[in-house]
This record gives sequence, structure tokens and C-alpha cells, in this order.
Amino acid sequence: MNNVVQVLKLLADATRLRIMSLLDTEELSVAELQEILGMGQSRISSHLALLRKSNFLKDRKEGKKTFYSLNRSLPQPTLTLIKEACNANARDGKFLADTDHLQRILENRRRQSEEYFNSVAGRLGKNYCPGRSWEAIAYALFHLTPHITIADLGAGEGMISQLLAKHARHVYCIDKSARMVKVGSELAKANGLANLEYLHGDMEAIPLKDKSVDLAILSQALHHAEHPEIAIRDAYRILRKGGNILILDLNQHGFEKARELYSDRWLGFSKNDIYTRLKTVGFSQIEVNIVSREEKAPHFETLLASAVKLE
Repeated sequence: MNNVVQVLKLLADATRLRIMSLLDTEELSVAELQEILGMGQSRISSHLALLRKSNFLKDRKEGKKTFYSLNRSLPQPTLTLIKEACNANARDGKFLADTDHLQRILENRRRQSEEYFNSVAGRLGKNYCPGRSWEAIAYALFHLTPHITIADLGAGEGMISQLLAKHARHVYCIDKSARMVKVGSELAKANGLANLEYLHGDMEAIPLKDKSVDLAILSQALHHAEHPEIAIRDAYRILRKGGNILILDLNQHGFEKARELYSDRWLGFSKNDIYTRLKTVGFSQIEVNIVSREEKAPHFETLLASAVKLE
């Protein structure tokens, strides 16, 4: 299909143009396109089929996966037309977001490759080792907590903060439940943690001054927020320049009973959603990954997100 009118008709669809722009930059699988664009497989596959039928794309099999890329053997006028159409929309909000998500996908690829080769180096950890567990490792890492000021937002009784306070300069636990604040304060006193302070307040209106903490933590709290974007924005407000935010939350799921059983406001968040919310507020050096998956149904997955406030 080299006819200019036919080419323009094919590229007139915004989704196909976004796909072409991505595949001009990098070879991607359907699953990776799904994650970048936030669309279902059937929708993306139908667009790929049209583009492939028109000879715009090349595909490559790798095991069970198929990777797609721009067919660079197309006639030069057709390639030029495609690139001009992509460049004309390069500053569009969706295209900019696609570029950001693509960079995260590529970074994840590199990280996964490193992790694999690190895991097989010397075959360390191949066999069972008594005393080696994630719980033990977590407790060991708490001893590396720097002498900083921390805000645990939506902290509940503050289990994490109880451990962080042993080495941090000061830890604030913020929770909107007066009962949680009372119980947590009693625990802090019982454990002799004078630098652990519980405050009654909402994570969307944190009762702390601007630029007053070095680390803000939202551990399984964001899905209880009425407005997650406001909670993240207020966390940004209280962080000093160079401060970090750490979010542990559920990956997006469909277990509706969570609203009733656990008083969840949101059924988790997708990686793209968390990434975009952090970037929109102004955070930099954003990383979002799935770090665990429960073996029992409904197989909740946990997302870990981190970012830095540079200004």
C-alpha cells in the first residue's frame, strides 16, 4: 500500500499512529504495547493486523512471543510520510506519555536481564538455606535506616514505623482513625520510642509543614484514599528537596469484595497509573514494579513505587 491517500487513511486513527510512533522507536510485543497504551489485547491486535496487512510492520517470533517493528524496507516516500505524521504529534500529551512509559518498559527489560544473570552467577541460592527468608532480610535492612525524618501516611498502628524509628531521627505516623493513633502512641511509649510521634490527620491534608520530611511512605494506604492524586501531591509538599516517596500498594485487581471486607476505596492501581500520578505531581527518577504475588486466590499482587523530589 503505497498510495498516499490510502496511507493517510490508515494513519488517521490516533491509536494506530501511536503504535507506529512506538514501533518506529523500538521493537515491542503485544503485552508491552498493552502496558504502554493501557489498552486491551484484542483492540491492539486488531490495529496490528491492519498495519501488518498493509506491510507497515515486520514481526519476529521469539518463543511464544511475537515482536513488532516498523518495516524499514517500505518505499522511502511512505517511510517519510509515516515519520512526518508521527513527528507532527510528538508533543501531544498521549504521545509524550507513551514515550515515558516506553522508557520504563525498556528499563524493566534491562533490569530483568541483569537480575537473571545475577541470579545464576555461581548458582548461589539454588538450594534451601536455613534462616534465609524475606522477613529476616527485611528486618536486617531496617537497621540501615539513615538518620532522617520520615512520615508514614495512613500508617494505621505503624508497624513499619515502629521498626524505622529505632534508627531514624524522627518518624511521624499520620492516620485519620483516632483509635489507631491512640493504640500506636501507646505502643511507641511501651517500646521507649520517644522519636515516634502519632498525629491524627488525613493523608490528603497531612498535618505537617512544607518541606519538613526526607521520606514519605504510603504502605497499603493509597487505595483507601478518596483522592489518590491529592494524597501524592500533599506528600510532595511535605518532602524536602532530594526527598523520597515510597509507595507499596495493590496492583489493579477485580476482587470487588475488597470494598466490603477491607474498606478499600480503589481496587488497586496499574503501574502506568502510579507512574503517571507521580510524574504529574513533579516527582523524578520514578520506578514502579510488581514485587510479590500471593499464592492463594484472589492472588493479590503488590506494587512498589519510588520517586525523588528534585526541586
